[in-house]
Amino acid sequence: MVTVLGAQQIFTVIDSRDESPQITRVISLEESADSAGVTFPDAQGGDDAWHRDTPAQERLLALATPFPAADSAASRPGLSPEALRVALGLTALRTGEWEEATSYDDFDDGPLALFDSENIYLEDEIQAEEVFEPRWETYTVQAGDTFAVLAQSHLGMGYSEALRLLESLPDENVLTRWRVGQSFDYMLDEEGRLQALKVMVNARRGYLVERQEDAEVAFATADIERAGEATQRLFAGSVSGSLARSAQATGLNASEVAQLTNVLSKKLDFRRDTRRGDRFQVLVESDMIDGQPLDSRILAVQYEGERMDLAVFRNSADDRFYTADGRGLDPAFERYPFNGNYRLSSSFNRRRTHPVTGRVSPHYGTDFAMPTGTPVISPADGRVERVGNHSAAGRYVVIRHDNGYRTRYLHLSRPQVSRGDRVSMGEQIALSGNTGRSTGPHLHYEVIVNNQPVDAMRVELPESQRLEGDALAAFQQESEQLLARLESGETGTVLASTPREPRPDSDS
Repeated sequence: MVTVLGAQQIFTVIDSRDESPQITRVISLEESADSAGVTFPDAQGGDDAWHRDTPAQERLLALATPFPAADSAASRPGLSPEALRVALGLTALRTGEWEEATSYDDFDDGPLALFDSENIYLEDEIQAEEVFEPRWETYTVQAGDTFAVLAQSHLGMGYSEALRLLESLPDENVLTRWRVGQSFDYMLDEEGRLQALKVMVNARRGYLVERQEDAEVAFATADIERAGEATQRLFAGSVSGSLARSAQATGLNASEVAQLTNVLSKKLDFRRDTRRGDRFQVLVESDMIDGQPLDSRILAVQYEGERMDLAVFRNSADDRFYTADGRGLDPAFERYPFNGNYRLSSSFNRRRTHPVTGRVSPHYGTDFAMPTGTPVISPADGRVERVGNHSAAGRYVVIRHDNGYRTRYLHLSRPQVSRGDRVSMGEQIALSGNTGRSTGPHLHYEVIVNNQPVDAMRVELPESQRLEGDALAAFQQESEQLLARLESGETGTVLASTPREPRPDSDS
């Protein structure tokens, strides 16, 4: 059934020759005195015509409103040209001729004013049915761009509103100190105003800013943290020049090269033990995001040298490196409680003349001249025994270590631990200073064994840690898998490999 909206009168067309009349179509007609004498094509597709006075016109029966009896021509409705066009189209539909008809030949882009009802614009009707769906768009920073101008031209924001957005960010520099080629994503509402903005500080971390319509704060900011896919990569190369440059030539980035040299330096003397042609392989695990490695961790290193062969593996249980037999690379006790090199300004001396009082006064520590604020680290694992302030010693920290040794740190500018804290070897515990009775910025460092002060630069320190029992068994199972990956490369891709040069003592 086809219904035409806006009709003044609705009629149905039936076939009176059928024993059981059936509704074949519904059309809308408009009364018109000018339609007398209009002819219709036969509904059965014949050559005869329908005249308004012939019996065939009696097939039109009123459905919706009373219709005058069909007893005279004056009482019958006529057809306007518009109604005639609709009737002809519906007749074609019944006879199967509609497939050859086209709508664009009959109607233009103007209003569909078929009858006396209000005009209907097809384009407006289609748009009225569309539902707005906001979508993310990306803007790439161009030369000369500023966020204040861009916010007004692209994000539908005023200047003061743009400032409020910047204030909502933990670090507004991500939108004010950008570089050409950087990008951010944004979403506009139906009125063209900024609804949400997403900007990344780096491949892993960023911020999501969303407009708050019914809140005191105009914009709410949430952190974005992208999880990377752990990926192992195998690098292989040979020494040609310095080890660091040779490692960089394999494709290792600066951070990974620094890790490699730090690990090998605990067993290798780069000046004496490395030779041109020595070979090495490095297994690295990184979090890959958009093809970029982040937070790289060296898992294993194999070094085949003229003077030394070495294979070391990271133990996942404590994140330290060991040889295959479970011997640790890190000493159990570091000699110096800081990183870098600082001048030894006063040695351990039981008969020292005090520089302030001028009297003979034992010096039970070792002094290192260093600028105030230099980080002080724990030389071994232990627990903080005391943190305090003394008129002569200044601010100080005392640590009791797991092997029974104790260490003291005097004249600090600021302790960074509290009594009872657990500390690990290499952990920062304080900043050096010039507090108490002191002649200048320095660190006073003491080592106490069996309650007796000893020379920290001469005392025999505990040997490196060694795994035993279940810990050793678990590590060896893990290290065997890492060694297999080093040797086969099956689970990692050798992204870059420097050509292997023949070793001086080889026959090739």
